[in-house]
Amino acid sequence: MSDFSHIDTWVFDLDNTLYPASCRLFDQMHVRMSDFIVNEFQVSAAEASRLRSTYFRKYGTTLRGLMLEHGMSPTRFLDYVHAIDYGAVAESIVLRDALSQLQGRKLIFTNGTTDHAKRVLDKLGCADQFEAIYDIVDSDYIPKPDRTPYEKFLTLHDVTPETAVFFEDLSHNLIVPRDMGMTTVLISDRDETAMPAHVDHVTDDLSGFLNQLLQPPTRTGIPP
Repeated sequence: MSDFSHIDTWVFDLDNTLYPASCRLFDQMHVRMSDFIVNEFQVSAAEASRLRSTYFRKYGTTLRGLMLEHGMSPTRFLDYVHAIDYGAVAESIVLRDALSQLQGRKLIFTNGTTDHAKRVLDKLGCADQFEAIYDIVDSDYIPKPDRTPYEKFLTLHDVTPETAVFFEDLSHNLIVPRDMGMTTVLISDRDETAMPAHVDHVTDDLSGFLNQLLQPPTRTGIPP
């Protein structure tokens, strides 16, 4: 693994990054997004699911599509979508310990809301580990992977890309950070040899990856 000693800012996506995808919070959110669209536009569940997926692919989030194509109120939509059961997110002492030992600032950059992030962090037991949460409201509702919110994030939090690392579960959301000069880590169980050039590292175990970074460097050529 390459040297991370130059890193002074640790940037983490939230969903399916700080907690494992097996918690399936997004399954709940997808259902609530579709239910919202059904109730709002009086369409079938199948049509709502199609719209949700179409807007996500086209605009980066379903919300962005609803705002641009239907003038949707973001607050009403986000409040409804995030009214989920967080019980599947378990406290992670291992993650908390690893985060506490990282040298430098720790920030969250999410396409979700700050309230949602705080609920997740409370469940993980990691709420006190982060300096700030940069959410979809801070991004002016422009989601990753658009370049604009990344640029605003760097300016708002005075982040130097060359000394920052970005952890994210969606590969396309790492294109801009890598182009800006950040080190990138994809949270995925995909084959590392098949990673695109904008992904520097891949792991399916965030806590394990961080703990490996925290291990003292191996000294070679020194007799026992």
